[in-house]
This record gives sequence, C-alpha cells and structure tokens, in this order.
Amino acid sequence: MIDLELSWRAAAVTAAFLAAASVAARHAARPPEPQPAPAGRATSPGQATRADQAASPGQAASPGQAASPEQGASPDQAASPDQAASPDQAASPDQAASPDQVSGPRPPGSWPRRLTVAAGIAQETAILLALFALWQLAGSLSLVGPDGALARAQWIWHAERVVHMPSETEIQRAFLGHPLLVQGLNLYYASLHFVVLIGCLIWVYAWHRRQYPQVRITLVLFTAGALLIQFLPVAPPRMLPGDGMVDTAARYGQSVYGSVAGFNADQLSAMPSVHVGWALLVALVVVQVSTSRWRWLALGYPVLTLLAVVVTANHFWLDGIAAALLLGLALAMQRAGRAVRRAIRSRWRGGPGREDRPGYVPARPSVDA
Repeated sequence: MIDLELSWRAAAVTAAFLAAASVAARHAARPPEPQPAPAGRATSPGQATRADQAASPGQAASPGQAASPEQGASPDQAASPDQAASPDQAASPDQAASPDQVSGPRPPGSWPRRLTVAAGIAQETAILLALFALWQLAGSLSLVGPDGALARAQWIWHAERVVHMPSETEIQRAFLGHPLLVQGLNLYYASLHFVVLIGCLIWVYAWHRRQYPQVRITLVLFTAGALLIQFLPVAPPRMLPGDGMVDTAARYGQSVYGSVAGFNADQLSAMPSVHVGWALLVALVVVQVSTSRWRWLALGYPVLTLLAVVVTANHFWLDGIAAALLLGLALAMQRAGRAVRRAIRSRWRGGPGREDRPGYVPARPSVDA
C-alpha cells in the first residue's frame, strides 16, 4: 500500500497554497476596468451629429417651396445626383456603429471563465483540506490527556444500560458469524465516509451551485464543533474492557489506526461520531436538493453507517445521537444567522428584506429548510 504521509501539516500547507492560488486566479480572471475615452474623440465630427445635417430653417419647407399645381414634379426637381446621398452624407467609417456601440462590451472569453471555475474548485478543495488538517490535529492533541478516556467510555456504556438502549455487544455478535459481511463493514467504516461526502460536494457544486454555500457552511460548522468536542478524549467500545466487544478491524487485519496509508487517526475521538454526522448531512442534502423520487433512499445511508460503526465496535449508540444533535445545532445556527442578517438589512434599508417582501419566491429551498 502506498504511504501517502498525509499529516496535518502537509494538509495545512496544501490548503494554504490552494487558497492563495484561488485568490490569484480570481484576480487574473477579473476583466480590466474600461478606460475613459479622450475628450476630443468623444465630440469628433464623425461621432457627433453635424449641424449642417440637422434640419435648418433654410431646409424647411417654406410657403414658396410648397408644392403647387404649377410646380409639379418636374425632372429638374427630381432627385438629382447632387441631391442624392453623397459619399460625405453616407455612413462613413467614423459614423458607422462600432462593435461596442452595437453589442455593448464584449463578453469575456473562455479563458477568464476557466480561471474562475478553477479558482472556485481550488477554494473548496482548500476548505476540505483545512478540515482534514484540523481533524488530524485534534487526533494528536487533547485537553486533559488520554487517562480519562476509558472512564468516560465506561460512563457512556452504563448510561445506555440505564435508559435500556440496545446492547452493542448483542448487535455485534449477530454479525460475527459472517466474516465477509464484517470485513465489508470494516471497509465501509474505513473509507466510504470520505468518498461519499466528497462525491456529494462535487455533485452539489457542479449541478446545484445555489445550494452549495449552505452545504459548505453546514459541513464546516458541524466538523469544527465535533473537533472541539473531540479534544476531550473518549475511548471507543472496542477498547473498553469488560463489555465483550471485539475489534473486528484488528481481527481481520483491516485496522486504519496506525501507519496505514499515512493516516494516524485518533482512537480516542469516539464522541461524537463524525461518520454518522457526515452521513446524515449527505442524506439531508440529497433529500432537499434532488428532485428525484428516489432521493428518499438516501435516508438509509446514515442508518447503515450507524450500524457499521456499532458492529465494528468503533462507536456507541450515544456517539451517533450526539452527532445528530450537533448537526441539528449547526442548522439552527444558520437559520438564526440568516434571521439576524435579514433584520439588519431591513433596519438599514428602512424596509423588509428581499425574502420578506410579498410575492418573493426563492428559486430553490435552502438545504436546511
């Protein structure tokens, strides 16, 4: 297996580089500001309406020039070559409409558009790498040390028994007799949460760009909150003595904890479950953004993820419940922030915001609606 050595430092440096590249690309794609035209050129005879072309009193129809019966249209009064439009009166190159006058400013070429797209992709990749760096950093640091991790895990185990929640040990024993299924759940836990989350972000960014900012903010708020909580270490069930649970990944040589593919994931960050939180976020995004009638099947993804983290003895039931509550808090914070922004805009503008005006219909509902 290739050792990628993806430490939090490398991820942070790469994120900073991509962020700088995004800023530089957006600056390069910005169209140049129009230069003011010279004063003499703006009032040149070719562009301005000439006085001799305007209707002068001498050219106006006088009573003497009015058509009388004796003054019928004779050949002399017919349009002669001198009265016909001369080359001077014809549209000269100066008088002809320039491309800027006909079609306005020229549309930007494909190169600036490509730079803008590349800048957006670099920015979103930098955000994901920054989150990954914080995750790795949280795994290497803790506020109180690892000594109390087992005691906190024991407290969670007893709290679940007090409220009569299903035993994780009994659930795992129902699967241990099926080695292929357990190995599949090990792989599911080790890698699928990254693949599905990144695929969902790419899908929303490419086809539902209006909803992407809300999805990104929700992801950042939830992940940052989970990492802050994980500074307080909590051991997973597989490390808790006396609960009868088996480390299925270690049994089949599939453990991601150690030096596998360069990841040094923290084993004492069980509370809350980032796997369950990300899976629930993906399901909510698919349900609210997609218009397919099959979108409701996405709700099975967090349920399957919760089953996987329990069968592999990496999380308690309460770890998943805590992740769902934290995600709900992140969505509530976004709603409160939008309400505050609307109130501020309404006060500064002296009237209701766009969302509060009668007849306003959003293009699509927000992700956390």
